[in-house]
Amino acid sequence: MAWNDRSLLIERVETYPLLHRLTQAYGDANGYKRYRSTYLIRIITQAGIDGWGEIVDWLPTLDRGFRERIVPFLLGKHASSRTQIAAIVNKWHQRSAAGVSMALTEIVAKAAGMSVCQLWGGALHRTIPVYASFQSYAEREDWMTHSLNQVAAALAAGFTRFKVKIGGRSVREDQAHIVQLMDMLSPEVQVALDANQSYDLATTRQWTRIIERYPNWLWLEEPMPMERTEEYAKLRAALPIPLAGGENLVRCAQFLPLFKAGALDIAQPDLLHTEGIESYRTHLQMAREFGYRVSPHSFDGGLARLYTLFAQACLPAWSKMDSEQIEPVEWDVMENPFTHLFPLYPVNGEVAIPSGVGIGMEPNWEIINATRWDGSAYA
Repeated sequence: MAWNDRSLLIERVETYPLLHRLTQAYGDANGYKRYRSTYLIRIITQAGIDGWGEIVDWLPTLDRGFRERIVPFLLGKHASSRTQIAAIVNKWHQRSAAGVSMALTEIVAKAAGMSVCQLWGGALHRTIPVYASFQSYAEREDWMTHSLNQVAAALAAGFTRFKVKIGGRSVREDQAHIVQLMDMLSPEVQVALDANQSYDLATTRQWTRIIERYPNWLWLEEPMPMERTEEYAKLRAALPIPLAGGENLVRCAQFLPLFKAGALDIAQPDLLHTEGIESYRTHLQMAREFGYRVSPHSFDGGLARLYTLFAQACLPAWSKMDSEQIEPVEWDVMENPFTHLFPLYPVNGEVAIPSGVGIGMEPNWEIINATRWDGSAYA
């Protein structure tokens, strides 16, 4: 198919705002979640080649803005101009750029008869490790026991890496929870602590005595606001485990001060928070150029996580001396039907990369139909 063929002109854009109200609220240091939502888009060309994208934002404004402004702009555009299109969409609504770029990437891959990884030069890793990511807090007196039971269930399901939350309760209460958790796990199981930027430097240092008691940490994630570069550099110099962060940094330039100051060990960009899939891949490559590890944040969105896995599969190994070829990707294990929108599941804490044309799979229409947002208030 010729790239200037009119059959790659965008003919139709379908939107699928999806909402699920949780049976029980859960949360982190930023508060409790009472619902999960996502916004799928499907872009279809004149030749009938389609591509799926995903956006996460507040549905009432996202749905109206996307349908009234972005859809008319997309109609008639050539899918092969995907980076230019995403850059323009980014000026109007940054989060929409991620979804549009995903959909156009799949269309171009399908038109070329390739998988997304092949379009990007080929997968270097056939499987990607994932870690089970928890929202540890619940509105119940026995929240600690509830949290431990959730981790035990994920352990029984084959996960050997976990991320749990701190920063949402007092330091004393959080430390009691973490000590119970670490005493419950074998030394082969690795744990990350995520504070969601809740602390200052002095409070973060109170965790040192707990951290020094156990050998099986993955990292400490975003203990302080990310703009405190100098304090992160001080903490990194004194902390016995890696420091990680950056899920809300939109542009590569925002990571640059952290890298130059030696303020992080592990970068954690999130595709849904960047300016599109190619921008996201630049985040990964820049971290590699500075010699840093990358363990992507991907709590929201089953399709975004699939693209995150694709990008990780195409990323060269951080170090030839590392026992693992590539760093793990976040895997949401909380109540969230949108985790299952695309049929990809971890086995013993690893995910096999699909090899079919485009993304290699279709969405679960039963979930789409069952969770279609009806326009009613939910927040």
